[in-house]
Amino acid sequence: MAAAEADREVPSALCSEISEFLNFSAKDTAATWLQVSDLPREVYQHLARYVPQIYCKGPNLNPKSEELLAQLLLQSPLEWYLCGEDPATGLAKLEQNNQPSQLCGHVFKVGEPTYSCRDCAADPTCVLCMQCFLGSVHKDHRYRMTTSGGGGFCDCGDAEAWKEGPYCQKHEPSISDSSQEDPLAHLSADMIARTYNVFSIVLKYAVDMLTWEKEDELPQGLEPPERADTYYCMLFNDEVHTYEQVIYTLQKAINCSQKEAVSFATTVDRDGRKSVRYGDFQFCEQAKSVIVRNTSRQSKPLRVQVMHSSVVAHQCFALKALNWIGHIIRHSDALRRILCQVGLQKGPEGEHSLVDTLMLYDSKMWKGARNVYHQLLMSSLLMDLKYKKLFAIQFAKKYRRLQTDFMEDDHERLVSIVSLSVQLFTVPTMARMLITEENLMTTIIRTFADHLRHRDLQGRFQFERYTAQQAFKFRRVQSLIGDLKYVLISRPTEWSDKLREKFLEGLEAFLDLLKCMQGMDPVVRQVGQHIEMEPEWEAAFTLQMKLTHIISMIQEWCATDERVLIEAYRKCLSILTHCHSGFTDGEQPITLSMCGHSVDTIRYCVSQEKVSIHLPVSRLLAGLHVLLSKTEVAYRFPEQLPLSELSPPMLIEHPLRALVLCAQVHAGMWRRNGFSLVNQIYYYHNVKCRVEMFDKDLMMLQSGASMMDPNHFLMITLSRFELFHIFSSADGRKRYSRENANKDVVQQNNTLIEEMLHLIIMVVGERFVAGIGQVPTSEEIKREIIHQLCIRPMAHSELVKALPENENKETGMERVIDNVASFKKPGVTGRGLYELRPECAKQFNLYFHHYSRADQSKAEEAQRKLKRQQGEDTALPPPVLPQFCPLFASLVNLLQCDVLLSILGTVLQWAVEPSGGHWSESMLQRVLHLIGMALLEEHQQLENSEEEATFNFTLKISRPGEAPSNSASILALLETLQNAPHLEVHKDTIRWILKTVASIKTMRERTATTPVADHGGQSQEETVRDKDKAERKRKAEMARLRREKIMAQMSEMQRHFINENKELFQQTSLDELEASTSTSAEHSPTCADAALVCVGPRRTRVCERKQVVTCILCQEEQEIRPDGRAMVLAAFVQRSTVMSKNRHRPLPDPEKYDPLFMHPELSIGTHTGSCGHIMHAHCWQRYFEAVQAKEQRRQQRLRVHTSYDVENGEFLCPLCECLSNTVIPLLPLNKTSNSCEQPALAPWLKTIGQQVKALHSAHRKAKPTSADCVDTDSEPDCPAPEGFRLDHTPMSPYSDSIKEMLTTFGTATYKVGLKVHPNEQDPRVPILCWGSCAYTIQSIERLLVDEEKPLFGSLPCRQDDCLSSLVRFGSACWTSGCLSTVQTHFIRLLAVLVPDPLVESSPCILEVDMFHLLVSVVLAYPSVQCLDGSGMSVDAAQQHFLQLLTVAHVVQILLTSVPVETTMEQESGGAEREEEEAVCRLYNTLRTHLGSALCEVSSGWHLWRCVKAGILPYLRAAALFFHHLNGVATPPELHVLGPGQWEALCGYLSLPCNLLQLFHSHQDLLEPLLQGWCSNPAVKQCLQGSGTLISFPRESNQLIELPDDYSALINQASSFTCPKSGVDKSRAPTLCLVCGAMLCSQSYCCQTELEGEKEEVGACTAHTFACGAGVGIFLRVRESQVLFLAGKTKGCFYAPPYLDDYGETDQGLRRGNPLHLCHERYRKIQKLWRQHSITEEIGHAQEANQTLVGIDWQHL
Repeated sequence: MAAAEADREVPSALCSEISEFLNFSAKDTAATWLQVSDLPREVYQHLARYVPQIYCKGPNLNPKSEELLAQLLLQSPLEWYLCGEDPATGLAKLEQNNQPSQLCGHVFKVGEPTYSCRDCAADPTCVLCMQCFLGSVHKDHRYRMTTSGGGGFCDCGDAEAWKEGPYCQKHEPSISDSSQEDPLAHLSADMIARTYNVFSIVLKYAVDMLTWEKEDELPQGLEPPERADTYYCMLFNDEVHTYEQVIYTLQKAINCSQKEAVSFATTVDRDGRKSVRYGDFQFCEQAKSVIVRNTSRQSKPLRVQVMHSSVVAHQCFALKALNWIGHIIRHSDALRRILCQVGLQKGPEGEHSLVDTLMLYDSKMWKGARNVYHQLLMSSLLMDLKYKKLFAIQFAKKYRRLQTDFMEDDHERLVSIVSLSVQLFTVPTMARMLITEENLMTTIIRTFADHLRHRDLQGRFQFERYTAQQAFKFRRVQSLIGDLKYVLISRPTEWSDKLREKFLEGLEAFLDLLKCMQGMDPVVRQVGQHIEMEPEWEAAFTLQMKLTHIISMIQEWCATDERVLIEAYRKCLSILTHCHSGFTDGEQPITLSMCGHSVDTIRYCVSQEKVSIHLPVSRLLAGLHVLLSKTEVAYRFPEQLPLSELSPPMLIEHPLRALVLCAQVHAGMWRRNGFSLVNQIYYYHNVKCRVEMFDKDLMMLQSGASMMDPNHFLMITLSRFELFHIFSSADGRKRYSRENANKDVVQQNNTLIEEMLHLIIMVVGERFVAGIGQVPTSEEIKREIIHQLCIRPMAHSELVKALPENENKETGMERVIDNVASFKKPGVTGRGLYELRPECAKQFNLYFHHYSRADQSKAEEAQRKLKRQQGEDTALPPPVLPQFCPLFASLVNLLQCDVLLSILGTVLQWAVEPSGGHWSESMLQRVLHLIGMALLEEHQQLENSEEEATFNFTLKISRPGEAPSNSASILALLETLQNAPHLEVHKDTIRWILKTVASIKTMRERTATTPVADHGGQSQEETVRDKDKAERKRKAEMARLRREKIMAQMSEMQRHFINENKELFQQTSLDELEASTSTSAEHSPTCADAALVCVGPRRTRVCERKQVVTCILCQEEQEIRPDGRAMVLAAFVQRSTVMSKNRHRPLPDPEKYDPLFMHPELSIGTHTGSCGHIMHAHCWQRYFEAVQAKEQRRQQRLRVHTSYDVENGEFLCPLCECLSNTVIPLLPLNKTSNSCEQPALAPWLKTIGQQVKALHSAHRKAKPTSADCVDTDSEPDCPAPEGFRLDHTPMSPYSDSIKEMLTTFGTATYKVGLKVHPNEQDPRVPILCWGSCAYTIQSIERLLVDEEKPLFGSLPCRQDDCLSSLVRFGSACWTSGCLSTVQTHFIRLLAVLVPDPLVESSPCILEVDMFHLLVSVVLAYPSVQCLDGSGMSVDAAQQHFLQLLTVAHVVQILLTSVPVETTMEQESGGAEREEEEAVCRLYNTLRTHLGSALCEVSSGWHLWRCVKAGILPYLRAAALFFHHLNGVATPPELHVLGPGQWEALCGYLSLPCNLLQLFHSHQDLLEPLLQGWCSNPAVKQCLQGSGTLISFPRESNQLIELPDDYSALINQASSFTCPKSGVDKSRAPTLCLVCGAMLCSQSYCCQTELEGEKEEVGACTAHTFACGAGVGIFLRVRESQVLFLAGKTKGCFYAPPYLDDYGETDQGLRRGNPLHLCHERYRKIQKLWRQHSITEEIGHAQEANQTLVGIDWQHL
């Protein structure tokens, strides 16, 4: 019991307490309570007595015993009282009578998947939990999947949240369900009264305790019977201090370990508070003062309280009580309803209800308490529609106060009561009720405006420099905008008068807010010197971005009701007029005149006065003005609109200034204003803001211009662009060019003219908004998509980013995309792309208003290229435009007004006589575009209008200028320009214009003469065009023929050349390939028909050939000779568990571990890989020393990692930058003496046995004998067999540099393989080299099988070279070590096959991997053979080793891999009869030795099939090994997949096809060996199940299977709790793809220490060492990201194998499209893992992206 540890009292007191607990009866207590008159006092006394006895008895809380006792002593009596009977039956009855709610109400955990239907949800906050989603109709719709931040709940069953399908199958209401009836009807009055009593007492108790502020005393009635001096020092969470600060402080204050401090900090962060000390008052007070002192330096100190243990105990139980209530009301809706009544009931004197009290105290409570009571509110008030409404009204009444509390509080919104607004305000009926009854809209806006206190003298917002504190406050304030968005998100369909009144009241408040923004952050152009301080601009734009959707939504509300729209328009106009009266900063009036028109305006220069980019009031008015046209209110009630009061010049003034500001910034006139202005202009056009900024300014200009004389509009525009003086007088340009010879000014003016012409194009041409042009709403988005795709094909996500989102995060793209684009699926990399349909290209407008400059030039280039490919002319004429709406119809007259014609004429005139760069080509291009627009407009009018067309542009451009200047007509100028040599680019466009003019003229003539045939003009134009096309086609055809002719000639010459120089070509192909022996044809044996054999006395002899290679560092060529300079291959050695069949085997202790025998489960191996690049050894040494020196210098300069760890010997290959950590020396083939003596197996075994005995005695003599070794005489010395010279010391055939490199690679392999410090004398060095050789061959053999490639000829040459170097190195490494050591290894290896009494503890045959044994024994044998002078051949030895091991492996397979027989008896038709009989004989022999341990198998076919399948990988690996060892060419059958593989393999290894002949032909010799193998007691133990049995063939390991749908993974991860802290949901659950373990990554709770190292590492890093020998592949579930880790410092992120329907990954799950597994991509990751390329992949990623290097991977 928890009390026992902490109680210092005498144990007897304790015993009495326990006995009291045991005698307690909940039933009796409840019965007493039923009798008493004052129930609350009675219950309080009970709590006062028992709560301190259960909770908080010592420093360590013991939740288990507390739970039990609280249930027994506190909750049981309450439940008995409530039910009036045994709670078990009582609650069950309630549940039975209960009508389950249709609302799901499942509260989301952090990280749980939530689903929102994009087709049916009323707004994006309507979500379903996974269970409801899978049972709903929405799973077949377009849905969005996200992970919850925790706290919201499932909206299944809420009819208002869904347009259709509100219920899933589980919550579907039943027909009989009369949901109208009161749920209390089922309860007896008695029961209702009791429930009411219990709930009101318990809830009041909980509220009292949670809002209790005194630390040392308790509320009345709860004072404990006796008071001890026990206190807690309680630490509270805040969002100001970091984890590190808290951990450091705690270590000092209560001197605990780092680990304890971390655990405290984690709990404080999770629960909001934690006691850090328990004891008397003084003891706790001292800790408190240290904590406060330590944390008050930087900011406000941490909150710490010293609280009496009884207060803490009651607070603990208060939380428990709230949880208990939440649990009880689940049983019945009736109980829930009673609780709601209790919670919302006002006090007798109208005091706050209990729920109000909690809400108002919210910001003072700790996190854990808030969470508990929010959960209770959700499961009670929000689940009952009647009370939800009452609660919403209370919430709205207190809204201002709650928000103000939230501003002062520092906890995130998620744990604040204000976060419940999303549950209340998004319900459309409720939102409207709150607007009308509680005036909620106005309340929110006024609260918001109050919190932005900083204003300037005019009352506009003025944000100071952004400190972190202000940014924090500002973020809090923005949450109000979120609430406003919730209220407005669904538009009303019917308006009541009250709603109109309150909405317009809210709108007034909103206009007041916008008025404070109108003209904020004004800028003045800096002249002379650069601005000193960048002004604050971000806050204003943040505000603008947040309000963008609100402004759009208010316009949408206005559009649904005519009266509201008219009123809103009036209010907005009056506010704007009010703003303007304050803005006329005494600007003096002037009159402009030009082309016989004059206009009055004011003198104002953007480049000299203040100008602001923030004009929300003007922009709102522009939006409403367009709505008047769209809803046709303007035409139906013109008398109600204040249109006559409008002053168009006033309307356009400020938007025009903003646009001129942009033009001047483009022209480089504001460079000295720094980046803040550049950023403002960027955001003004950016997709996030443009809808309510740039677009609306353009609309305002269109609205103003449509109500003005077009000449006046243009003159004002010229004046604001500061270009009026250039165009106003006839010889203006000449005068202007004389004045301003200054190049900069000329350049600036050119840009300004271009921008001004662009603006006119936009004002006339942008008619794709419903209300301005006669178009459907979808047209706008369609046009956006077309213009984006005109730049280049784009992925779905890129398109979404380029399109503006509405308040529902929708762009409306999916509805139209298929009409304008086609989708192309991705391959294994890359993503799916949309390509524009060719028929849409004609809608391309080069001057599309949302193009940035870069976009425009890319699009122009792409479109011209397309036209060239299709053989059309490259003109990009303006597209045909829709008609204007009547309100804007007069805009077309801009195109034919005098001022514009004058401007066009002037620019063309400049182009005809270019003088000193005073015009630009893009200026001319814009002029031509405008002329084209005007012509198309006229063409359309002629085609569509019945009466005379009013638009007569052709006539006007044909007239020459007025009398004094007599300038040429525009048409004449164009004809002149058509032939101007400096305008090649624009020829096509001019030609198109002239053609169009001609066609219009013919149309006009036609209509004048015969009004019937009006298509003639068209046809004439077409004939001209057809002629042109035919001509162009003919030219293209001729060019093609010419090309083909030339190509044919060239290939003929090439063939001729090859035939003449045949032998030259053949030579190169031979010399090119260094003797990399896997090329089969050249090394064909002397006689062509002999079979190729790679081992044994019949081995095919290889002709000696020189091998010459080139060093990549010094480019010198060098022949590979044993006595030459060493050449080396860059290599990377790593530990590997890729083939492991047992990941749980603990890693061996590197100091004591003996790696001589590899267990068949291959639990950990050493893999060597290489990039295949060759260097001189000395060149490499120099290079590596340079890398080391550089690294030392870098460490002194910068403290960042590189992607490789030099201290560990790592470097990047100098050529391909592949990660390497050592080099393999290149060695020539061993020259084998073609000795005569090839003994058979029996004599050979005998000789070997004698040699081993002789070695034994020689080794014994060599050891210094110690005194107690008396038994030396007992064993007589064995005489060495004839010719065996024990005293012979063989000479190493290698040069010094090669010897050095042999040592280097051997030591590196030893160091990595055992994770120890390098020690070249260690006897285990050669063992690890042989092991690495065997493991690498095995892994490559598995890889070839998995990829279904043939054994030879399909490896890339880098792997081929690596294998051959490794094997030859293995055969030479015995020369660099101590001879007797290698001989000892050989003796121990041989003892497994041929029992040797002098070798103790040899492993049994089932505990050894035969291929590893084969490689080791073959490579160790030369150390014995070098002493043998008798001429016994190595070939014979290799063959005998292979045969012995093959027999041993067959036995191994028969013992372990024969599954229980299938009844299907399949007899092969005698083809393999003898194999089957032989294998039966052998199997029965084994059964005689082992008895019942082996089951009986009668089918020989079955056995032979097992043997054949099981031994194949071993034979394939052996073939690879001997091929590289002896250099024999490979048989062609093994270069292809197909039949005949088995025979070819056995032949190549000189084994019989019937492997059992090996045993039966030497039966008398092998029988005793067999008996020896079987008699090892370990064999029986293994077979009877004590050891692990590996069956052959070993299956290739695969990465774990992943579910097809990603949400299944998210769901799995959301229910995963952190294994250390138990309760906590893990923040970054991460799945190991190798073994399927789920880990709690990136958190303090799961950091562990790795063996022998101080530094703690995260869960993933620790797991890599246990599961992948330091390499790991993980999937971070919440980020949808694959993580590669290698060691502690290396890691990278990799694209996940999950794609959405558009072929894109979604790293970070930001887009929320459903994701599905892409098997090809997952296979690619698996292949990287099987190839051991993970580390290499990380290296490349880190080299490519330096930010990856700085990440602390070890903490993941």
